[in-house]
Amino acid sequence: MAKKEAYWYCPKCGFKESIWNNYYWKCPKCGSPIEIIYDKTFEPRGNGLHRYSSLFPFKPVKTVGEGGTPLVVDEENNAKLLFKLEYLNPSGSFKDRGTALAIGYGYLLGYKSVVEDTSGNTGISVTLYSRVYGLKPLIIMPKNAPLGKKKLVKLLGGEIIEAKNRGEASKIVSNYVKSSYYVAHIWSYFYIIGASTISYEVYEEYGVPDYMIVPVGSGGLFLGLMNGFEYLYTQGLIRHVPKPVVVQGYSVQPVYEKLYGEKIAGEESDLADGIMVPEPPRINEILEYIGKYNGKIVLVGNSEIKQALQELLDKGFIVEPTSATVYAAYKKMIDEFRGKEVLLPLTGSGLKMVS
Repeated sequence: MAKKEAYWYCPKCGFKESIWNNYYWKCPKCGSPIEIIYDKTFEPRGNGLHRYSSLFPFKPVKTVGEGGTPLVVDEENNAKLLFKLEYLNPSGSFKDRGTALAIGYGYLLGYKSVVEDTSGNTGISVTLYSRVYGLKPLIIMPKNAPLGKKKLVKLLGGEIIEAKNRGEASKIVSNYVKSSYYVAHIWSYFYIIGASTISYEVYEEYGVPDYMIVPVGSGGLFLGLMNGFEYLYTQGLIRHVPKPVVVQGYSVQPVYEKLYGEKIAGEESDLADGIMVPEPPRINEILEYIGKYNGKIVLVGNSEIKQALQELLDKGFIVEPTSATVYAAYKKMIDEFRGKEVLLPLTGSGLKMVS
C-alpha cells in the first residue's frame, strides 16, 4: 500500500502539515500533543497488525509478527473476563503495535539512528524494531529500571545511558533529538494508532465488552483502545463503547489528582514501574474520555499488585507487575462487574523481570 495523504494536526492551535514533509513529536507552534489526520476505512485483511493497514497512514515495511494476540475468556464471580495477552507480542509487550508504526515511519523518512527515554518495555521494543530496520538505537533509562529489561536492551544491541529518574532521562534525551529520530512514545500518536488495533481484534474475535480496565501511565494504550472502539461505534459496527476503568498506583496518580484536585494516600506502588508517569502529555484527552463514558479511576498499591500477580500466575499468565494492576483493580470493584463482560489487557511479560 502506498503512503496516504496524512497530516500532523494540533487540535489546540490548528497547526497542520504533511507528515511526509517533517517529523514532529509535539506541535512545533504551541508545544501541545499532536495528532495525525488521514482517511481510513475498516477493511481488515490478512493477519496481525497488518490486518488493519487500511486504518493506518502507511503500511509498515516490515513485520516481526506483532498483533493478533490471543484472547482468553475466563468466568469468575459471575463475570466474563476477557484477558488480552499483549505480553505475547515479539518484544514482550503491547508497545510493539505502536513501535512497528513509529520505527517504520522513521525508516521511511531516512533516519539512521533512534533515541528514546523509557523505563523499560518501550526501550526493548524500540531496540528490537531498530535492529530489524538497521537503525542504531540509544536508550535512556532510569537507574532503577528492572535489570532484566536493561539486559535485554543490551542483548538486542541497544546502547544505554542511565539517568537518576524519568525526569532526568527526559532532559538527557534533549541532547540527541536534533541528530536522531526521537520516538517520544509518551507523546507519539503512532502508539495510539497501534493500540487501537487491540479494539479491532477484540471486536472481530469476541464482540464488545461492557467494561475495560486499563493501566494508565502516559495513556497511549487507554487512548488507543478508546479511539478504536469509538471508531467502530461511529461506523455503526458496534452499539456501545465499553465503560472505561483507569488504573493508576498510589505513588504516581496524576489522572486522579487532576480529576479530583487531591492525592489519595496509600501504600507505595513502585512495583508497577510502567505506569509511573507523573506528567502524561495527553492527560486532558484521558480525562475527556473518562467523563464522556462515565468512567472510573482505581488506585492500587504494592500488596494488591503482588496478590493479583500471584493469582494471574495461577491462571497461567506470566506477566509483570504493571500488567497485574488491572486484575488488582478488578478485585477492588468485583461486585460492580457481576453479570458483565470485562476486557483486561495484560500488557507486559513477566519473563523480562528475571535478571
